[in-house]
Amino acid sequence: MNERGSWHLRAGTVVAAWFAALVVVSVAHRWVPQSGWLLVHLLGLGAGSNAILIWSGHFTDALLRRPAGGTRRADTARLIVFNSGAVAVIAGMLTGWWPAVVAGGCVVAGVAGWHGTTLLQRLRAALPSRFGHTVRYYIAAASMLPIGAGIGIAMANVGLPSELHERLVLAHSAVNVLGWVGLTVLGTLVTLWPTMLRTRMAARVETAARRGLPALLLGLTVGVVGAIAGIPLVTAAGALGYLAAAAYVLEPHLDEIRRKHPADFATLSVLAGIMWLLGSLTYLTVGLATASTPLEASETAGSVTAALLAGFLVQVLLGALTYLVPVVIGGRAAVQGATTELERGAPWRLSIANAGLLVCVLPVPSLVRVACSVLVLVAFASFLPLAVRAVLVARRLRGMPSKPGRPEPVPARRRIRAAAAGVGVVVFAAAAGIAADPAAVGISTADTGNVTASGHTTEVEVRIEGMRFVPDVLDVPIGDRLVVTLVNTGTDRHDLVLANGARTGRIDPDETATLDVGLVGGQVDGWCSVAGHRQMGMTLTVQPTGAVDDRVHTEHRPDAQAVSLTSSDVSRSLGAHPDAGFVAHDPVAPATSADHRITLAATDEQREVAPGITQRLWTFGGTAPGPTLRGKVGDIFEVTLVNDGTIGHSIDFHAGSLSPDEPMRTIEPGESLVYRFTATRAGMWMYHCSTMPMSLHIANGMFGAVIIDPPDLPPVDREYVMVQSELYLGPEGGEADADKVVADNPDLLVFNGYANQYDHDPLVSEVGERIRIWVLAAGPNRGSAFHIVGGQFDTVWSEGDYRLQPGTGGSQTLGLFPAQGGFVELEFPEPGHYPFVSHSMVDAERGAHGIVEVR
Repeated sequence: MNERGSWHLRAGTVVAAWFAALVVVSVAHRWVPQSGWLLVHLLGLGAGSNAILIWSGHFTDALLRRPAGGTRRADTARLIVFNSGAVAVIAGMLTGWWPAVVAGGCVVAGVAGWHGTTLLQRLRAALPSRFGHTVRYYIAAASMLPIGAGIGIAMANVGLPSELHERLVLAHSAVNVLGWVGLTVLGTLVTLWPTMLRTRMAARVETAARRGLPALLLGLTVGVVGAIAGIPLVTAAGALGYLAAAAYVLEPHLDEIRRKHPADFATLSVLAGIMWLLGSLTYLTVGLATASTPLEASETAGSVTAALLAGFLVQVLLGALTYLVPVVIGGRAAVQGATTELERGAPWRLSIANAGLLVCVLPVPSLVRVACSVLVLVAFASFLPLAVRAVLVARRLRGMPSKPGRPEPVPARRRIRAAAAGVGVVVFAAAAGIAADPAAVGISTADTGNVTASGHTTEVEVRIEGMRFVPDVLDVPIGDRLVVTLVNTGTDRHDLVLANGARTGRIDPDETATLDVGLVGGQVDGWCSVAGHRQMGMTLTVQPTGAVDDRVHTEHRPDAQAVSLTSSDVSRSLGAHPDAGFVAHDPVAPATSADHRITLAATDEQREVAPGITQRLWTFGGTAPGPTLRGKVGDIFEVTLVNDGTIGHSIDFHAGSLSPDEPMRTIEPGESLVYRFTATRAGMWMYHCSTMPMSLHIANGMFGAVIIDPPDLPPVDREYVMVQSELYLGPEGGEADADKVVADNPDLLVFNGYANQYDHDPLVSEVGERIRIWVLAAGPNRGSAFHIVGGQFDTVWSEGDYRLQPGTGGSQTLGLFPAQGGFVELEFPEPGHYPFVSHSMVDAERGAHGIVEVR
């Protein structure tokens, strides 16, 4: 192996390291802060950018016929400095330290400029070259990264207005993905593609590449200007121009494909990546053209992120490396051995990756998307062990005689069988996801019953308006077949379930579903099965008409469900002790933080809420209540809500004052949104899910607290947080009983999500210490009368103002209506066990009780 090849292999380990980190974060994304942002940048800023720096320099040297000798110190230095900057950017974003983001971004931009300048100097110093226009693609791409880095630095400043931030997100993505990455790929394919196919270059390839570069840059410029200006139609025009220019540059390569069909992993992976690029650009152009606001444009761009990064960037990168790694190793036997290793399972890996990605970008149920995304990850991640094996095999075979002739290609029939098997795995995974949630795709078990068919069909259109079916009574002649067209003109996701087992899947706003109910022989009840919607009035009745004697009544068969827990179950639980190893919800108030970039995942979690009683809660961040946030007046919070649950959710921060139209909208499983607000007023503020019915979403765990400190808040020895809420118990292991919520009949009143937990794991203090207890009445329906038995409050602060400050007076209770908050301060005069309760005594007896142990 020559020195140049050896250097490229060593440098390639940097790309592999970033890719390995990407795989690790993908697996653990639910427990990693800002995982969505991190995944994108591990791939784009890490693996992708390092590959571009390494290989664009390699191709420049090869195309300009620069001598192979010379030191690689400058190239090595660029990689070291670049990766230092990339790590600083990522560390700064994860820790919320903006100076690190600024410093790292400037380093990244500086190295990109250094790289582009180096390529330009090499181009000018070389003799006229047939492929000099390819180097110009690299130079143009290198000029894009400093622009993208600058926009990224600006975006990292959470002080930006929300709309401007969304504009910059779109511009940042376009410059980096279509400029830095896209231009590099399109320029490289001029010579690499026919080389990979082992065929001669098509006649018009060079001309198209030379003429296409200005058009690509023009389209990209128009798109970025439109994004920053907040004019989606101009952005769409830029995307269309870039798409047309890319198609013009790529079209001559079709002649090469006609002459030599792609047959190995390297060529098929690159070809698949290009198809994903063109498809994504087409979707993006249409989506931007129909977007009415910058936010809608940004959401459209976000919806094609997976297709562009996983479909385009990853596949082109893996395909190119599969070809290039053996080439730089050198030696015929070593190349053959390395290629054989990298081609293992090629049809299977390609079919799983592309079929899985296709399923993921379609509007499929959440469980289906999760299952298929895991398969895609496995298909891509398999490259890493294969690459290691390839290098080891190549080293073993270096210098050994090669087998005569070319290696025998894998028979086409065998490749097709392997590819079909991969598609079969994806289909099986999708079927498993559907089996786990059949209602999500509208699987019906309609039963016609013992009814004489009339031979007629009654067709009815039912609209969803707000939380009502319109009409909600369907008069249908007995014996008629009923077909319902359900039109969702509401703002949330809904479905229609009938007592005879017929049901639609859940449909989004502006979508339509058709339900074949079967023959009507009697009255049939219907409802929306989304949690709480039935209790809010989303019911419907199929009313038969005709002779009474001929009717066959349809048995009322509601969704099968276990019986909700009873008062006797609750009584036994309140008298029991938690299992050994029980740890109470941490009551200690968090310190005031300077970093207010938070990712909150909405998840479904099985949690014990009282000894021996478990419920499936909907949570923010995996706990109910969700994490307590804390800051000061003037702080800016940026919260990314990610819906990893099974139904739609939203979030409403009382600590901010802003229009609720966009940030408080409901997002469906798999979606995310960014909520920004400025804390302009002090308070103990509530946040909660605002998806209807709010009462059920809050009762099932979707609430938390935000503390915005009053100015000059004095220090104390200890601070605690108590969030009081109600539990309306459903069946064991199930969700809250929506009927109990509507009836305002709670089973338990709790502090921090668990009945009487601080009886079993008390708060602690010492005689003479000053303690502050923040209290929030999260409801959804009941307030709190917070009282400490044996204690007297000398300070009471409620709803933004002091009600009492140290003096001769005292207070016995902090009274709060639902969603109100405040704090109390006191000192304990002697050791002992001081109970704290809600002094609505029936609530204290249902679990709103704890102890402060004073030593």
